[in-house]
Amino acid sequence: MKFFLFLFSLSLIFSGNTIAQKLNPGPVVTYRNPVISGDFADPSVIRVGDTYYAAGTSSEWGPAYPIYSSKNLIDWEYVGPVFAELPEWTMGSFWAPELFFRNGTFYVYYTARRKSDKQSFIGVASTKDLKKGFKDHGVIIEWTKEAIDAFIVEDKGKLFITWKAYGLDKDRGIEILGAELSPDGLKVIGKEFSLIKADPAGWESGGAEGQAIFKRGNYWYMLYSGNACCGDKCDYQVGFARAEKLQGPWIKYSGNPVLFGDDTWKCPGHGTVVITPDNRYFYLHHAYNGVDFTFSGRQGILSELVWDEASKWPAFRYGKTPPAQAEAPIGASAVINSNLFINYDKDTLKAPWVYDVSFPKPDYVVQNGSLQIENSNHTNTGNFLGLTVKKGNYTFTAEVISKNDITQNIIVYGDANNAIGYGVHKDNIELWQIKDGVVEVIKKQEIPEKYKDIKLKLQTRYGRFYEFSWDIKGQKIDSLINAVQIEAPWLPRWDRAPRVGINVAGTKSGKSEIKAIQMKYD
Repeated sequence: MKFFLFLFSLSLIFSGNTIAQKLNPGPVVTYRNPVISGDFADPSVIRVGDTYYAAGTSSEWGPAYPIYSSKNLIDWEYVGPVFAELPEWTMGSFWAPELFFRNGTFYVYYTARRKSDKQSFIGVASTKDLKKGFKDHGVIIEWTKEAIDAFIVEDKGKLFITWKAYGLDKDRGIEILGAELSPDGLKVIGKEFSLIKADPAGWESGGAEGQAIFKRGNYWYMLYSGNACCGDKCDYQVGFARAEKLQGPWIKYSGNPVLFGDDTWKCPGHGTVVITPDNRYFYLHHAYNGVDFTFSGRQGILSELVWDEASKWPAFRYGKTPPAQAEAPIGASAVINSNLFINYDKDTLKAPWVYDVSFPKPDYVVQNGSLQIENSNHTNTGNFLGLTVKKGNYTFTAEVISKNDITQNIIVYGDANNAIGYGVHKDNIELWQIKDGVVEVIKKQEIPEKYKDIKLKLQTRYGRFYEFSWDIKGQKIDSLINAVQIEAPWLPRWDRAPRVGINVAGTKSGKSEIKAIQMKYD
């Protein structure tokens, strides 16, 4: 009888998103990847008490580096950004924030591109309260032409920083270096030492980066990533290495690579290992969804490590590809609703807007029952406020009051030179695109000037097939007659997915009057 109950329980594990079936000695609870949906590359995760915190790459989007919190590694809630205002020395490439906690203080060691020379180096910031953001302390690692992907290790009370070096230097192989930090974690005080080098003839011939280092027993262990991280030609993979001393020598695992992509999750890598209170080892890393791919970006994936006590090497519990569904950590339960609806006439909810850091932060306020964006940047794509896309199938709408002097758009935005917009201006609704900086009007339609309350609508499939339409509040309009479809495989940028959102454009000054927005996932 127990055998049949066991088979019945196994059949239930794979029939839902989070399912618990009582089976002695306890319930089996599963989760489905991703655990942090949408564009959330290079995730760093730490556990402080009973709470996990994760931060990820924001690339060319501000505010910089989103932070999430969780009690169980499965259900994550947005906390806010590391930097609401960008550090003065930076200009973009906000990559790989690495969280660290010590003596009541949170630290983040982050990669950014410097304004003065447009090269990427590592900065450091700290805070006592994540919700209040971080205080920046400036550059901590400046290494020839590039230093990225910091990771912090504490060994016998001393702090060490590790990083990827030589990514842009000619005739220098890529390697991961380390050095001792001051006790306050804010400056380097030791001479650099080498941990591992990318083998030009090995599986990581495209480079080694994204190291995550931890100690178990007599060994230090490293998970590191190699090859092309990003874009539709990616081939990212993960390997193991270990050493008895942090300074080495480090021995690479003979069975590398130990994690690579398949049709469900592509190009996995660059993450952090965290240990649960019941001593389970989880690797929070990124990977592309096999269907939405680059249109939803590199999403937060959770993969568990298990141990071979004979060899003292770890292995991924579900094989060498990321699991679609797996046994959850203790305490996993609910699913976070990603849908968003704001009626600015009555709601006080704030949308988690992002903006393109190549432009000044858009000037906007919520007042008189509407979202008002100042037309301070007189370009098609300026003044853009976007949302991170969680899944490829969604409907986004914006209810606007038509204006005579400005155009109000809903936009799918790759960057300033690659976007699709659908906007209303006076008595016209226009679908336009910018591809490689070239503007093209795809469709223009006149509407009666008396129509002021316009609903602009975008329906998307797999993140790349778009249908735009419009409707009139209080009027019966056949939206199918107005609908226009377009495909834009060129929108994703190399290291980031498109955002969907709103903007105001035109040659004259003015403010948008957006009454409501809605983001609904299918």
